[in-house]
Amino acid sequence: MDSGGGVLLASSSTAVEQMGGGGVRGMRKNPTMICAPIMADSVDKMIIDLNKAKASGADLVEIRLDSLKSFNPTEDLKTLITRSPLPTLFTYRPIWEGGQYEGDEPSRLDALRLAMELGADYVDVELQVARQFNDSTHEKKPAKCKVIVSSHNYHNTPSVEELGNLVAKIQAAGADIVKIATTALDIADVARIFQITVHSQVPIIGIVMGERGLISRILCAKFGGYLTFGTLESGIVSAPGQPMIKDLLDLYNFRSIGPDTKVYGIIGKPVSHSKSPILYNEAFKSVGFNGVYVHLLVDDIANFLQTFSSTDFAGFSCTIPHKEAALKCCDEVDPVAKSIGAVNCIIRRQNDGKLFGYNTDYVGAISAIEEGLRVSQNISGAAGSPLAGKLFVVIGAGGAGKALAYGAKEKGARVVIANRTYDRAKELADIVGGDAISLADLDNFHPEDGMILANTTSIGMQPKVEETPVAKPALRYYSLVFDAVYTPKITRLLREAEESGAITVSGLEMFIGQAYEQFERFSGLPAPKELFRKIMSKY
Repeated sequence: MDSGGGVLLASSSTAVEQMGGGGVRGMRKNPTMICAPIMADSVDKMIIDLNKAKASGADLVEIRLDSLKSFNPTEDLKTLITRSPLPTLFTYRPIWEGGQYEGDEPSRLDALRLAMELGADYVDVELQVARQFNDSTHEKKPAKCKVIVSSHNYHNTPSVEELGNLVAKIQAAGADIVKIATTALDIADVARIFQITVHSQVPIIGIVMGERGLISRILCAKFGGYLTFGTLESGIVSAPGQPMIKDLLDLYNFRSIGPDTKVYGIIGKPVSHSKSPILYNEAFKSVGFNGVYVHLLVDDIANFLQTFSSTDFAGFSCTIPHKEAALKCCDEVDPVAKSIGAVNCIIRRQNDGKLFGYNTDYVGAISAIEEGLRVSQNISGAAGSPLAGKLFVVIGAGGAGKALAYGAKEKGARVVIANRTYDRAKELADIVGGDAISLADLDNFHPEDGMILANTTSIGMQPKVEETPVAKPALRYYSLVFDAVYTPKITRLLREAEESGAITVSGLEMFIGQAYEQFERFSGLPAPKELFRKIMSKY
């Protein structure tokens, strides 16, 4: 481990035996299994779920005996083992370890021993009782049954040293497989579990619970975890932060993640709403690029970048509220991004780990606007920018407003900034070299016809779809209107602009445009533009 506390995590690129169950989704690059927790309250319902788990692509099932309303050990265990189409793991979690079982210990442990005898593939026993359990079963333990000894920490994630001691303790208690579940207070906590997983000499399940720990449940396939948990349905989880099996397989392409897979992701807070993972993972898959793109709920971006310092973590998109802070974390920043004061794309150079910051926000918007003008004026791309000499009105003086103002200026447009507070507009106008007006005066602003209008504020965004930054009569002075808002796709501003005879460009174009450039920086390959359009058209 390097002295800066960063996790280097070089993962060994050993060839992985191809396991069954990869099915239609292609070759498996890792042996990490997907386990579906089964938590129905009756054996009949469990059997339905066991078959659902098989159909959804899981490798094994965790049968949570503590979720059953009534339980007749001999009969029910036989039924569950014989009727399960997948290998079985039995867990009978007591209240003191976060489960639902409130009865006495001897009966609980007897049930787990019985499950072993009747043909269970795995049983999960808590560290606290593991030694006595294993001592009592030594004579009778069937060769095929493996004992998972588990430790759950619902408060935090201990230090690497403490985790190492915990693994040793679990091994000493007679574990065939070590299971450690901790809680993420910060995404950086996950790095410690990855480190323990990579260096473990025994099969290990290392999970970090909670939304900040989500990457532990996906990237365990890269770092050599024994299994991960995936749910059958959204929201029905046996521990906080579990993804759905469908998302593991089809969104994150779990089976294609190998030791040498590069990790990308979107850094934000909040971040779970982001559609970027859908876009990039689908694109990576389509061009055969060995990368995975994940949601990264980050509180402190400097700490995140320092902790995950290996070149395995190869590139990031940055969104609210981290775009300004991201800039300060980079070793080098693109001049345009520097003048905008915000970075939305970070690349980690593979030969030396240096961080490079870019801003692709303005590229996406400006090229979409230029394209709209070219199509309408029937001019070729060779003739220089159609924005040259145009009067370009930007609504909003935040990060996106700044980006568009710089972008338009760079293309030779004359820029006017309109903002609710005139002072902020004036401040940006002075930096860019343009004029400022207050948003209230925009309705009566028409020094010339054929102007360009770009809204970079959230006015008109769901749920307030009836709002618009400009009154409709003013829109007739514009030849093109762009709206950075893309939920809804057609905002009131765009609808009224079209009715007034202007060309309209939706925020979706900006989103897709900035994504093209990020994809190319991430992968070094041309973006599959048609595919991007196809995926985004679903939203």
